[in-house]
Amino acid sequence: MSPLRALGDSDREKSPRLGQGVYIDPQSAVIGDVTLGDDSSVWPMAVVRGDMHRIRIGARTSVQDGAVLHITHAGPFNPEGWPLTIGDDVTIGHKACLHGCTVGNRVLIGIGAIVLDGAVIEDEVVLAAGALVPPGKTLESGFLYVGSPAKPARQLTDKEKAFFRYSADNYVKLKNQYLAECQQS
Repeated sequence: MSPLRALGDSDREKSPRLGQGVYIDPQSAVIGDVTLGDDSSVWPMAVVRGDMHRIRIGARTSVQDGAVLHITHAGPFNPEGWPLTIGDDVTIGHKACLHGCTVGNRVLIGIGAIVLDGAVIEDEVVLAAGALVPPGKTLESGFLYVGSPAKPARQLTDKEKAFFRYSADNYVKLKNQYLAECQQS
């Protein structure tokens, strides 16, 4: 079965839209109203589920193994719902959960981190492994955030800021290797 799944309804069909050079592992699921930017990658057992609202993922963003990306539907308790928007050059660590939030550009989401509805992570942020960003919280640019709830630990160094692009480039190279192997078989 393909990891890409369209959702049909009486008004329109919602199908994932892929940029150039996108890699989606066959053991992952990308469902519904999802857009993946150029050179992005979705790794094994990750779930990107835009079934009741939209998900937009920027270029050179990697969704690593076991990550769950979802939205909040519009309803009586939240008339607008919460889409999920992720910028460019973002690395989403293994088993992270992003739910109805906004993530800027050049962000590292640590392994097992959780980001909840309405939260905003600005550009150039590191969210530590296991951290929890509660609903509606904003993480300001340029800091490492740790804990539950996530709090700023310190400002990022220039070396750490350079790592954002390194990590994105590294996953682009890796997904290119996977795509080349898929074409050979």
